[in-house]
Amino acid sequence: MKKNLVTVITLALVLVNLVLTVILTISIVPETKKANELITKVCGAIDLDLESGSATSGENVPIENLEVYNVEDKMTINLKKGEDNKDHFAIITVSLSINKEHDDYKKLQPQLAEKKNLIKAEINSVVSNYTIEEIKSNQQAVEEELLKNLQKMFGSDFIVSVGFPDAQYQ
Repeated sequence: MKKNLVTVITLALVLVNLVLTVILTISIVPETKKANELITKVCGAIDLDLESGSATSGENVPIENLEVYNVEDKMTINLKKGEDNKDHFAIITVSLSINKEHDDYKKLQPQLAEKKNLIKAEINSVVSNYTIEEIKSNQQAVEEELLKNLQKMFGSDFIVSVGFPDAQYQ
């Protein structure tokens, strides 16, 4: 009789353990999925920063080797409609920092003035893809995208950074 009682108690404990394991699994799995999604997003953000860092080599160029080229006094650009569904625009001045010691500098620097309208069209194209909320919250992303596009346009990374020294959004 003692042996049956021990077997029944053992069986009951096994069933209680099984029930608690199921409850634990049901409560932990969704949290684990959320944590995995967060980790994936963080890894994606780190990869984006690493990629954008390779394009912005301006930090490695000494300031005496930089030349500033101002594209236009002021450009007025219509922005993409945001959540409020109203028309917004940006009034910006754009300046390019150019590495004077780059191999392509002597060949491409004179082309900046010749291709000013193409550069302005690229600026307009990039900036107009953003809403007022996006550009206000992350102006650096706009500058980095513009830098990549200009480097692709010229086929060289002699332009090391793009800046908006004066930017107003309405």
